[in-house]
Amino acid sequence: MRRLSAATMLFLLLLAAMAGAIAQQAAAWNPRTGDAWVDRTLDDVNRYGNRYPDAFVDELTRYLGAPRALVTGLLDAHWTPGDVYYACALAQVAGQPCRAVADAWTRDHAQGWGAIAQRYGVEPGSEPFHRLKRGLVGSYERWGRPLEIDDSLRADFPGRAPAAGVAAATSAPPGSVTAGGKRATSQDHKPPRARKPR
Repeated sequence: MRRLSAATMLFLLLLAAMAGAIAQQAAAWNPRTGDAWVDRTLDDVNRYGNRYPDAFVDELTRYLGAPRALVTGLLDAHWTPGDVYYACALAQVAGQPCRAVADAWTRDHAQGWGAIAQRYGVEPGSEPFHRLKRGLVGSYERWGRPLEIDDSLRADFPGRAPAAGVAAATSAPPGSVTAGGKRATSQDHKPPRARKPR
């Protein structure tokens, strides 16, 4: 058996430590919005935003009215895509600038998103919170990403399957039903281009 050099051994130890830290950080992320469906969906937004950052940034700037420099700055500052999305979506339904909500999160993130949303009058079960959830569905439709809705959205999106959990796949597997209610094909594995607002 070959003997490893000290430098190689040190490199492998550092690599293992970094992998462990990344896995711990991913497992520890919990938005605590007060709604399990939103929490699971934001976890999936993390996967999408990390894999398709350009389409993610376009979505927030075009449809949530967030300044591009703010969105990219938060991502560059190591915010998760789910946190950036929620800050801007919460800001939109609360009639606040995304920067104000992001600043509140920076100061008080230990309390969770639910506590911050309550300050803006956006609580699970409220009309603004319901609009936020509908907005998530709209984002998934524009991304061409599969999403199962929860019971509170059923009246808004009839004919969709109830949520058993957000699809963990990074793209729609062929034969699945996407958020738009269409059957996915092998072509659906490409990230969609964000549409311009009408």
